[in-house]
Amino acid sequence: MTNKYFLWIGTLLVSFNLMAQVDYLPIFDYNAISHPTVGKGGMVVSQREIASEVGADILRKGGNAVDAAVATALALAVVLPRAGNLGGGGFMLVYLSKEKKTVAIDYREMAPSAAHRDLFLDKKGNYDRKKAVFSLLSAGVPGTVAGLAYALEKYGTLSWQEVIEPALRLAEDGFEVTHDLAKILSDYKGRLSSNEAFAKAYYKANNNSYKAGEIIKLPDLAWSLNRLKQFGPNEFYSGEIAKRIVKEMKRNKGLMTLEDLATYKVVEREPVIGNYQNYKIISMPPSSSGGTLLIQMLNMLEPYALTQMGFGSSQYIHLLSEVMKRAYADRSKYLGDSDFVEVPVEELISKVYAKKLIKSLNLINASPSNEISYGIPSGYESPDTTHFSVMDAYGNAVANTYTLNFSYGSGIVIPDTGILMNNEMDDFSSKSGVPNAYGLIGAEANAIEARKRPLSSMTPTIILKNNNPYIVVGSPGGSRIITTVLQVILNVLDHEMNLKQAVVSPRFHHQWMPDVLLMEKGFSEDTHKILQEKGHLIKSSRSMGSVQAILYKNNFYYGAADPRRPGSGAVSVSPLFIMGKNNVAIFFCLFLCLIENKLSSQTTLDYENRVHPEIAKNFMVVSQNKYATEAGYKILEQGGNAIDASVAVGFALAVTLPRAGNLGGGGFMLIYKSDSQEISTIDYRSAAPESAKSEMYLSDSGVIRFGHLVNAVPGSVAGLI
Repeated sequence: MTNKYFLWIGTLLVSFNLMAQVDYLPIFDYNAISHPTVGKGGMVVSQREIASEVGADILRKGGNAVDAAVATALALAVVLPRAGNLGGGGFMLVYLSKEKKTVAIDYREMAPSAAHRDLFLDKKGNYDRKKAVFSLLSAGVPGTVAGLAYALEKYGTLSWQEVIEPALRLAEDGFEVTHDLAKILSDYKGRLSSNEAFAKAYYKANNNSYKAGEIIKLPDLAWSLNRLKQFGPNEFYSGEIAKRIVKEMKRNKGLMTLEDLATYKVVEREPVIGNYQNYKIISMPPSSSGGTLLIQMLNMLEPYALTQMGFGSSQYIHLLSEVMKRAYADRSKYLGDSDFVEVPVEELISKVYAKKLIKSLNLINASPSNEISYGIPSGYESPDTTHFSVMDAYGNAVANTYTLNFSYGSGIVIPDTGILMNNEMDDFSSKSGVPNAYGLIGAEANAIEARKRPLSSMTPTIILKNNNPYIVVGSPGGSRIITTVLQVILNVLDHEMNLKQAVVSPRFHHQWMPDVLLMEKGFSEDTHKILQEKGHLIKSSRSMGSVQAILYKNNFYYGAADPRRPGSGAVSVSPLFIMGKNNVAIFFCLFLCLIENKLSSQTTLDYENRVHPEIAKNFMVVSQNKYATEAGYKILEQGGNAIDASVAVGFALAVTLPRAGNLGGGGFMLIYKSDSQEISTIDYRSAAPESAKSEMYLSDSGVIRFGHLVNAVPGSVAGLI
């Protein structure tokens, strides 16, 4: 028993001695109820902690933010198959520290050359949802592989082979199925298992579902990743992978050809840039509408005293909803692929135009949407996109959002490749003025054309303070992405929340049409009532978005992974752990690796909720310090029982949480014994010395609270032992 406990205590003492070599004073406000992850050598935040670890390991090896971003994206293609992808596309925003500039990389999917305006209309001219969503007709030419390769070659420092290796290992060796993955695959089994290649990849024999805690291996996807590693990114567009994609297209009436794949182009664009207060807002230009609308809304809000209104007040929500309506009305009229249509970006993000829109805001009652504009809103976007953020020790930053569109895209896997195909073609307007299956109407500027990129709401954003990266942020969420990113930014800049609190706080959304104010759980009934009196039609919403954000302040990186999606994680990098700086610390970093739990699929995840608990099947340890928690986990993994683990945690807290964990104090322990079903109590409260008298603690100035007289006889060591 003694060896087990003191091995951990010794390890923790060594680790904190190493950590003490770094001068650090991170900012914690104990009035806040949520706190971000803190690091000093960089940060990676994504929707899967295991993918964040992949990116963090790249930073530890000396790679930069772009290297880590590409590795993270490739890992997400394995461990988050409903949104991470090789067969989709997206946008990447890169801040380059040396050049002091930001570039926008557009690797959005493109329509095949045979695509045409009426692609998803039936013989009667009506929108055919099955064609638009669940067939290979819905697949745009994927841009992910080309986009990641472009970013790496131009702005990274490591080789393609180095950054793809972790994803290959995950696919080949397998990874643990999370409760989230198990639930989604089970919920969507009817649709997804109908595709033979998907069923082969993601279900067991006879279409039986994987349970949480089981290991899933993806050999076909590993084959594709290995081909990409051996032959480079062009393998996807002109090699054997491309041939297999086109073979399946021909077999199932898809449009994509070898020429479409071979001629796919990544476009590097100038980002849209605005100013809000003393901050520079940098975001994605068209073919994303996200950056344009974000800056437009911030321009309209800048004159108002949002801090004084207060977060979550009816006045604040009303004002933002009025602003959102105007912005989304403009989105419907003006936004599209700027390579095909003229988009008046500079006019839309100008302060002069914002002043004009402000004059139309009704600060008392809700403006009816049909009185704001007669434009037509764009089509539905699935919330199952994913975003990740990266900052490195060299001052570089990456905000990346990419997607397959729907959860698992079209649900079609290209046989013998493991690659899921997107259904991004449904992001085009299938028929101008006619509602699609979601009751939303399409716009002329976003009509289907060959080689065109569909309009998107993805909003990867970097905010500069004093011309240096301050916040890196983005989110999935379909049409709600832009308002989600907006609210997180306002939570930090106006409401002075720490980053984690800014991300966790409840959200709301209005997109002009339909004229409905969507609100997450978390706002008071009184607020709802006042908003309804102002004329708002309120509907309760499932959780909005999954923000993955980083804030850099006073030489510290603060990471916040949104708890709305289980399994997300912010992973920090210590400067001690960056390769070449301290090999002992590197060893310790590897030693304190993630603890793998045996999980059960029999659990309930409610996606209406903004916060989700940790889940495990065999055991759980929870304490105020993660190192102490890991000490307890280690004891349980070695076969110890709950009491063994509790004692180990108690000793570890004496090291890692000196303000409360202790050897020189005391406490109480409650023990439930499962074999006898008895509950025992252990009182090891500190005791008064035999010579203690009450008058000893009185003085002319009152009760004595400090000094040796107040020391009771400690009980912690005796109680734990």
